[in-house]
Parts: sequence; structure tokens; C-alpha cells
Amino acid sequence: MSRVKLVWFVPEEALDATRDAVFEAGGGRIGDYERCSWYTAGTGTFFGGERTTPALGESGREERVAELRVETVVPEGRIRDAIVALVLAHPYEEPAYDVYPLVDQ
Repeated sequence: MSRVKLVWFVPEEALDATRDAVFEAGGGRIGDYERCSWYTAGTGTFFGGERTTPALGESGREERVAELRVETVVPEGRIRDAIVALVLAHPYEEPAYDVYPLVDQ
């Protein structure tokens, strides 16, 4: 089964909601293990334009916010479902996420 790695950035209070959504969409399975993920703390930065309504901070100024970087694996055929679930569960207007191909041995 071909898998990809899904990585996203989220405030700590939304960690469980986003993880649950991605797991329910098929992510986080490695062999006989479920709900597998990894996360670490960092600082996200952004500058929202006039038409934005950021969940944290204010538009029109650069913000620095405490966030978690979350990683999990998703079957390649389920990545669109996982992204939709992530975006719906995420508190940000424009959630940042990355998808990386994985090489199966």
C-alpha cells in the first residue's frame, strides 16, 4: 500500500480535533497500530491582509503564535479525504499543511 506523510501546523487547543478528523478519514495507521502521529512545538508567523479574520492575533500586523507541527501517514488513495477532514476541523481560515511522498521498501 502506497502512503504519504501529511504534516500540519495547529494551535495546541485544536490538536486533538485535527488528529481525530485525520484519523477518522483513514490516516494514522501503521501495520496493526492506529492513531499514530508525532508532534512538536514551534512558532508560526503570518501577516493577515485587510480581508482576513485570523483565529489568533490581528489582521494588518505580523503575528507570532505557538503552534504544534503534527505528522502522520495516510494511504495515498485517502489523502484528499484526510485533507478535507483536516481543513474542516482546523480553526484557521487558511490551515498550512504539506504532503510528502513516501518510499515503501
